[in-house]
Amino acid sequence: MAGVSRLTRRRLALGFAGACATLLALWLAAWLAPLPERLETAPSKVVYFEDGTTAHVYLAPDDRWRIHVPLDEVDPAYVAALLAFEDRRFFWHPGVDPAALVRAALSNLRAGDVVSGGSTLTMQLVRVLEPRPRTLRSKIVEAARAVQLELRFSKRTLLEYYLQFVPFGRNVEGVEAAALAYFGHRASALSSREIAILLAVPQQPTLRAPSPGNRARLQEAASAVADRLAPAGHARFAEVAEHGVRDVPESLRAFPRLAPHAARWMSEQLPSANALYTTLNRNVQLLAETMAARVRARARDAGIHNIAIVVADQKAGTIEALVGNFEFWDEAHGGQIGGFTVPRSPGSLLKPFIYALAIDRGIAIADSLITDIPVRYPGYAPRNYDGEFQGLVRLEDALAFSLNIPFVNLLEQVGVEPFLGFLHQAGVASLHAEPGYYGLSAAVGGIEITPLEVAHLYAGLARGGTFRRLAWRAAADRADPARLLSPGAAWLARQALSKRDRPDFPTRRDAGGTPPDIHWKTGTSFGNHDAWSAGSAGRHTAVVWMGNLDQTPSKALVGADTAAPVLFDVLEGLQGSRPPAHDPAPPDLTGVEVCSFSGRIPTPACPHRKLAWARKSAVPTEPCPYHAKLDVDRESGLALSPSCRAGRDYETRTFLNLPASVSRWMKDQSRSMPEAPSAAPFCATAGAERPRIVSPTASQTAFLLPGIPADRQEIPLEAETKHPGGRLHWFVDGRFLGTIRADERLWWTPEPGDHELLVTDDSGGEARQVLRVRRGPG
Repeated sequence: MAGVSRLTRRRLALGFAGACATLLALWLAAWLAPLPERLETAPSKVVYFEDGTTAHVYLAPDDRWRIHVPLDEVDPAYVAALLAFEDRRFFWHPGVDPAALVRAALSNLRAGDVVSGGSTLTMQLVRVLEPRPRTLRSKIVEAARAVQLELRFSKRTLLEYYLQFVPFGRNVEGVEAAALAYFGHRASALSSREIAILLAVPQQPTLRAPSPGNRARLQEAASAVADRLAPAGHARFAEVAEHGVRDVPESLRAFPRLAPHAARWMSEQLPSANALYTTLNRNVQLLAETMAARVRARARDAGIHNIAIVVADQKAGTIEALVGNFEFWDEAHGGQIGGFTVPRSPGSLLKPFIYALAIDRGIAIADSLITDIPVRYPGYAPRNYDGEFQGLVRLEDALAFSLNIPFVNLLEQVGVEPFLGFLHQAGVASLHAEPGYYGLSAAVGGIEITPLEVAHLYAGLARGGTFRRLAWRAAADRADPARLLSPGAAWLARQALSKRDRPDFPTRRDAGGTPPDIHWKTGTSFGNHDAWSAGSAGRHTAVVWMGNLDQTPSKALVGADTAAPVLFDVLEGLQGSRPPAHDPAPPDLTGVEVCSFSGRIPTPACPHRKLAWARKSAVPTEPCPYHAKLDVDRESGLALSPSCRAGRDYETRTFLNLPASVSRWMKDQSRSMPEAPSAAPFCATAGAERPRIVSPTASQTAFLLPGIPADRQEIPLEAETKHPGGRLHWFVDGRFLGTIRADERLWWTPEPGDHELLVTDDSGGEARQVLRVRRGPG
């Protein structure tokens, strides 16, 4: 007995060892054998709106509509019905269900035909991934493969694979793609009728997929599914089973292809992602597309073929709509290019930020009087859009009326490089990094920027001076906004942009019908290549660009006439019936007393004063230069200084003391202003400042054109002085040219060579400058 016991134990041990070795071999085989290749095939790339609805679906690389969807995003009722109908012991068996195989064999024997295969969901997945002839040998291979998959993946993962690859006819695979193609919505919420249809089709996709010819078969099969599920405890199918499934789809719906330019751009940003959950708002996107479509015909007639619209929620810092063009399939005009990422000249769109930077640096306030007269910088002579000049204008009005000269002058004071640094920090990435690449023309469009980057800027302005790049991914981390402008400077810029009595208010539009709290700016690039409008109302910021991607100009490309109406339509459509947002002055502003005329710190000579907004920590300290109290000799009418008025009969008067350059321009325009008297030649003017040569400009080189007499190429000599009524004496190379009033100009006939210019005034002040004159080519 002892020997038999030892033999039995030995056999049992050998059997156990053999079983372990077999299991180990199977385990190694499961891990070493390659998995089905189709598991590596990427699914369709899908772009989702912020509410989870589908915005855009792309074909998978194998030209099938197949969408991966997490198990948690599929209607639990469908999953429960699927397991009850196909594989009740899915979470218990190792890939093969012996009980199901026995039951299938008995059913087939009773029927005398193959009516049930006994396949588990895992085996069905293998059959979809690796189609084989329906033979016993194939069944064995499928079972082995199913066990391999069970060893390699969790049950949830296998169920997700099944839901992704299960066939639904033609080139539609997976329950998510089928729900979209059959019913026009996602598989996250399905009715009992829809569940019955989705369970019926995969059993015989060719014969049951939606088509007029398959209608009767699909009705019968879906009704049979409901009949089977209702008695099994799925009460929601009872009514369907009672009445049968009559309403079945007869054709496949088109997959969503909304926001095509946004979808393509976002896909390029994350090429490895199959599901892109974005911040795009379905309603806002459709509104923006509708507004673009509304103006397409009129734009086409005017020779304008491209548009871009960006809409953002500036409070959340997210992009809600992106329109990249009028028509995606317009190949003749670059319709597939997303215009919102194309750098273009912004025209005047950047002026509000120069304005705010100047206020933050204490250079000026909104009420500061600035010059708007012709000016020339080395190699650059800016002009206003309409070719007209105002002479003197308030800074706020210069922004509201989008005057170029004041902002070129203002940018010179702010500094080009600091301004470019601000743009870069605010989210503008399309700038050239080379120092000195841009000049003062950056103030009026001499720079290129994308509509998306313009949206970054204007959202920051609406947000009170805090800037960050707008996000488009729903789950992306949001960077903290960086404060680049003070709340006060941003508020003052918004106030200037809120004025309605402006030349860029959209024509043919009722001011009463516009959003009450809108602030906006238009832009038109040089040569009418680009029309822009950007602004905010409520929590939304919008940017509209119109033009031609091939740089073809059009006289109709004017921001106020072309882009602004679209901007107003978008913001008005988003506003609805909400009340206007309250925008009080921020606490970093204070009221300061200024000269009513100049907006500068008043002097005793200023006859009128008023309160104006200024930043508490950046109040400009320059006193008003436009008023002067002079002691005037009653006999000669000339100005006296304290050193020479003794013994003379004089009276003190207040005069408007315009800069010489402004007085000179006004004389050129045949305009007259009361002039301050000249200083008496027999006494020096107290506190006189040295004159400053303004023409020719410093470091200027003048070229003489061949074939034209030199006396027809005269150079104007102009100087700026504190006392425009005084006299200036001009010399060239030590040779006296003549004496003129400070608000006049003297013309000089140039000669080739280097020449020293000298100007002196009656008080002994002088200024020198070297002018190079060269013969031009030819």
